[in-house]
Amino acid sequence: MSRTVEDTAHASAPVLAAYRYCEAITGQQARNFAYGIRLLPTDKRQAMSALYAFSRRIDDIGDGTLESTAKQRRLEDTRALLARIKDGRIDDDDTDPVAVALSDAARRFPLPLEGLDELIDGVLMDVRGETYETWDELKVYCRCVAGAIGRLSLGVFGTVPGAQDAERAPEYADTLGLALQLTNILRDVREDAGNGRTYLPAEDLAKFGCADGFDRPVPPPGSDFAGLVHFEVTRARALFAEGFRLLPMLDRRSGACVAAMAGIYHRLLTRIAADPEAVLRGRVSLPGREKAFVAVRGLSGLDARAIGRRQSVRRRG
Repeated sequence: MSRTVEDTAHASAPVLAAYRYCEAITGQQARNFAYGIRLLPTDKRQAMSALYAFSRRIDDIGDGTLESTAKQRRLEDTRALLARIKDGRIDDDDTDPVAVALSDAARRFPLPLEGLDELIDGVLMDVRGETYETWDELKVYCRCVAGAIGRLSLGVFGTVPGAQDAERAPEYADTLGLALQLTNILRDVREDAGNGRTYLPAEDLAKFGCADGFDRPVPPPGSDFAGLVHFEVTRARALFAEGFRLLPMLDRRSGACVAAMAGIYHRLLTRIAADPEAVLRGRVSLPGREKAFVAVRGLSGLDARAIGRRQSVRRRG
């Protein structure tokens, strides 16, 4: 049974300290994410910080400097810790504050913690150096590392009573995660190439003459790099359009959080589309004032209401 919001105020001192630790990690290492979740009430913000801190631990293992076999051992150790959290075998005074916070969040909210197993599976794909021939193959990876996080986040947000098509909320949360991940992949093509990683589907790279990769600040000779970027941007925009159907199903503050985080990436996608080669020259980002504008739009409910109106028109049609 989930605790009530009021129960949060009566959490033990070690649990509150564990949440503060997770919030510090989130604020230091995930500015876009922290920007969005500060729109949430305290209990949901704490739970999202715990989810982020545990997810970050998994990502850091994959991105670290250990050799492949050592990374795999660390990831399986993390999976064993996750099993203890799932089984309720973490005490408030456990020495791992991230495990303490996530265990408490899982008691308060219906978190599908198997999504973190999927994240571990996705990071293992990175560790093994897997590449993807088709979009269908890349989708499997994106669902592990991002769609699963969308579904976990929905466990915190919940849906409003009587929301139309609420049974599809996990599907939309998953799709929104895919949209964010594909945007990340486009933004980071040069950085990933420097780390020996290629995520975009091989068939897309071949189609646009980009099979030689992105290890320089200019497109591969003879390639249609702009065509490749616009092709992937179109795919990401379709994912965003589908995933944004989640917004009218959420309460105002949860919807504002999702609209802020996803809105930042949606605008980032627009910037990439306007200047495709920018992703080869450095990391594309939004200035603080533009992030603030996105947050205000989300908090006002403009995006959720607009999407709700479009869905109503489609249903009547």
